[in-house]
Amino acid sequence: MKAKRILAALLALAMLLSLAACSQSKTETPAPAANTPADNTPDAAPDEPAAVEDSAFYGPIYDEWSDMTDDELYQLALEEVKDGSEITVYATSSKMLKAEDKFEEAFPGLNLTVMDMDQDEVLEKCVLEANAGNIFGDVLQAKDVNGDVFFNYYEEGYCSAFYPKDICSLIDEDLLRYGYPLYASQSFWYYNTEAFPDGQPVHSWWEIIEKDEDGNQKYRLFTKEIGTETAYLSLFASFIVNADQMEQSYVDTYGKPLEYTYDASGFDFEVPENNAGIEFMWRFSQMKMTFIGDGDELVLAVHNSTADDPALCLASGGKIGNRDESGYNIGWVTNLTPYTGLENCEYLYVVTGCKHPAAARLFIRFITGGADGKSGGLKPFSKEGNWPVRSDVECDWNPVGLAESGAVSADIAAINDVFLDTQDLWIYWLSISPYTK
Repeated sequence: MKAKRILAALLALAMLLSLAACSQSKTETPAPAANTPADNTPDAAPDEPAAVEDSAFYGPIYDEWSDMTDDELYQLALEEVKDGSEITVYATSSKMLKAEDKFEEAFPGLNLTVMDMDQDEVLEKCVLEANAGNIFGDVLQAKDVNGDVFFNYYEEGYCSAFYPKDICSLIDEDLLRYGYPLYASQSFWYYNTEAFPDGQPVHSWWEIIEKDEDGNQKYRLFTKEIGTETAYLSLFASFIVNADQMEQSYVDTYGKPLEYTYDASGFDFEVPENNAGIEFMWRFSQMKMTFIGDGDELVLAVHNSTADDPALCLASGGKIGNRDESGYNIGWVTNLTPYTGLENCEYLYVVTGCKHPAAARLFIRFITGGADGKSGGLKPFSKEGNWPVRSDVECDWNPVGLAESGAVSADIAAINDVFLDTQDLWIYWLSISPYTK
């Protein structure tokens, strides 16, 4: 990622200091032999990723591990735990805790410990253990929407992706490019279904920020602060990457060319001219918005709105659960042009140098459904707003498929390239908004 701008300097400096402390030892010491199968298996390469500049680094990458069955991995895993050690998973979702008993029942003799932490804690723990040469984690779960995990952890060798060939054959290859996915999700705009009984009131991103002839907003807008939410900022960055689609969406919506009004001067980096994604972000930043950090409160604001005073909110797809649990009059806005949102994946990685490389891969297979999709590992994550990525797993808990909702696969590398510029533009433009106090 770029590190030239001040807004990212402190975070980048902290990471650089952490990496610098171990750069010499990492260079001199190859990945531990524990990351290769036991001697009674085919020769397998250690989990050392190739250089990120090499297109072969992007997945799916198949190796000797990829062809192993559950039973083969299970036998190797039993050898790995003869010392009484436990397989450790660093998870970013409490739902992963529900897998402990099921995994141990499916594979007697293996003991599993799941640690539920924030994503920053998961990644920091992985780095600290690698630097100390004392690795406890075997598997880590992380979401990557802007390339931070891919470029700063996976590419740096702290973890690697395991691609089981039989399961990967059932997954869209676009979703395998940056890692091995557990499931996909996305954020939606929500509308009040009672206020709009005939269906969603908007069909393009441009209509969300529509104003009347007097300059009054058509909708009250509620969201988390875009600049502090990586997933939302990555979505806006994708609009900049896909500027031609954003421009066409405007033309299709209003039947006339898009007028560019943003000022591209005054920044210490080059801001493209006549970029429809940037134009949208500029206009959005100047709208009156209410920032709420809690997703349940965001959808509550929409529930409390009326047809005479309509509101929209941007929140995770899972917040639709308030419709049934709390009786909220809320619904997803789907099939927005040019696209509704990004397919945000939760990825699973094997920790480089872990003590249980076979068990780690066995768990990853189990939690993503196993050979036939029926292991039970996916059940805790099977809720409305989450989508399985396997084609053989039915998703009857969602009213539409992920693709049918209007979501698209994220070009994480392209988003990563413009992410910091997008953040800088947003923060500055929000600071000069007439509604910013």
